[in-house]
Amino acid sequence: MKPFLIGITGGSGSGKTSFISELRKAFTEAEVCILSQDDYYFPRDQQLTDDAGVTNFDLPRSIDKKSFKADIEQLLAGAVVERLEYTFNNEKASPKMLRFQSAPVIIVEGIFVFHFKKIRQLLDLKVFLHAKENLKVIRRIKRDQVERNYPIEDVLYRYEKHVMPTFERYIEPYMEDADIVVNNNSHFSVGLEVVKGFIRNKLA
Repeated sequence: MKPFLIGITGGSGSGKTSFISELRKAFTEAEVCILSQDDYYFPRDQQLTDDAGVTNFDLPRSIDKKSFKADIEQLLAGAVVERLEYTFNNEKASPKMLRFQSAPVIIVEGIFVFHFKKIRQLLDLKVFLHAKENLKVIRRIKRDQVERNYPIEDVLYRYEKHVMPTFERYIEPYMEDADIVVNNNSHFSVGLEVVKGFIRNKLA
């Protein structure tokens, strides 16, 4: 039987990473395979820069969508996929070779998984994480300042010039196409239980 393919998207700061992490804890790798768009960025020297010379990773063309789609199709066919980990934001990190084994349920996540038409057409279930704009900004500041040591001015500049325009143009328009919208203004626990229950039902 062909694996069931779930796509999960949402704007930066909507809680995708935490949501995916909780899903990962609930199922074994033999039950659920999770593939992230983040591991399909083109190298930094191939990324566009804006008028101020700041690299903009928040564009669809930042992603190697052909390889992303090809690997999704490989997993749907039952094959194993290997991919070098994305570490461009951390120059001290040594990328690992990631190995993805096909499973009855496959989850693909990332900000453009609905925007890429050929990938969107493969999805059996579309989940959209949503949060108020002010909360997303605060979460982005906390992440980029604490985890990545970015200056606050840099974080706010990127949010205004890169993140927000991308959300409005390439992410938010697809919310109406989602099968499940998970509101994460305070917590996503109810939405998480709904998705976990759906997956358990598919595995049964």
